Amino acid sequence: MSSAPGSTPATLSSYQKLVIGLLAFLQFTIILDFMVLSPLGAMIMPALNVKPPQFGLLVSAYAFSAGTAGLFAAGFTDRFDRKRLLLFFYAGFIAGTFLCAIANSYVFLLVARMVTGLFGGVIGSIVFAITTDLFEYRLRGRVMGVVQAAFAASNVLGLPIGLYLANRWSWHAPFFLIVGSSAAVGVVIVLFLRPINAHLSACR
Repeated sequence: MSSAPGSTPATLSSYQKLVIGLLAFLQFTIILDFMVLSPLGAMIMPALNVKPPQFGLLVSAYAFSAGTAGLFAAGFTDRFDRKRLLLFFYAGFIAGTFLCAIANSYVFLLVARMVTGLFGGVIGSIVFAITTDLFEYRLRGRVMGVVQAAFAASNVLGLPIGLYLANRWSWHAPFFLIVGSSAAVGVVIVLFLRPINAHLSACR
């Protein structure tokens, strides 16, 4: 529904702008983690003695785990404060990415990708749930546009930076970059994001 002609356009508060920035950065890190593995294949395959079919499983393990987690999480995510839920899954995502960063074998990396997907695959849905909870309908299109722009940003900025670090040091470096930046935004979420639990009273 569009606003009436001559009506005052909806404006964003400073807190809402902070939330948009956090949600966009969350999407940036999740998408970058999902996409960064494929271009690192030329380094990972000889380093871990991985064959092409095995590497294909490495790439797809994240997606399979994310899909499975999404199906299971759909049954209970509305029962919790979205901030706590977001922190739980984001912490699991960071832990999984850290495991990817320190992986020294094919099996280790495969398990790490599965762990990362189990947690990271749910964050996208939580982000959109937070968007609908905190922003009125006139603002949601604008907010979702900014959040989805993280997809392009991860390709234009994230992947080249990740590949530069991998070429300069090792294929582990991009994952350490994601862990460090994600941990920083996690601290911001803990300190500044308010509880998001209005939906709990509405469901009672």
